Amino acid sequence: MEDKLIESIAYILPALVTGLVAYYIFNRLIIKLSSDEKIALLSQRKKEALPIKLQAYERMLLFCERINPVKMLVRIKPITEGTQDYLQLLIANIDQEFEHNLVQQMYITDDTWTAVVATKNTIINKLRQVAETAKTANELREKVIIDYSKTLPPTDTAISFIKNEVKKIL
Repeated sequence: MEDKLIESIAYILPALVTGLVAYYIFNRLIIKLSSDEKIALLSQRKKEALPIKLQAYERMLLFCERINPVKMLVRIKPITEGTQDYLQLLIANIDQEFEHNLVQQMYITDDTWTAVVATKNTIINKLRQVAETAKTANELREKVIIDYSKTLPPTDTAISFIKNEVKKIL
């Protein structure tokens, strides 16, 4: 009886060791294949997301160009001579452009979005400041153009920030 038990152990032990080694090897292989698939999937997702991200940055850059005070004043002429009417028209135009591009924040970094929002708010505040001293819409235009010919518009800072973010992506 003891001989049969030893003989059985002699057959079972190598089979058990071989089974454990095979399990370990297959388990490691499956884990490696799984991680390779995850890496390939992430790589594919990044490839697909890159054009969308770049398009979002392009749209934010275009937004900054469109709200550049000097360019905006050339593009949007006053309807009446009233300073407040013209100011409201300019602010409405900025807000409309902003709302049109609001969804882009999903695809750009928080820092870039903060820079764009700060640029928008800075321009609106500056327009309001200048409007307080202007008597007519044309005077408002002149004062804003003169003011921004002396200093760098905030849109240039935001555009520079956007360009740096795109360089990081690429």
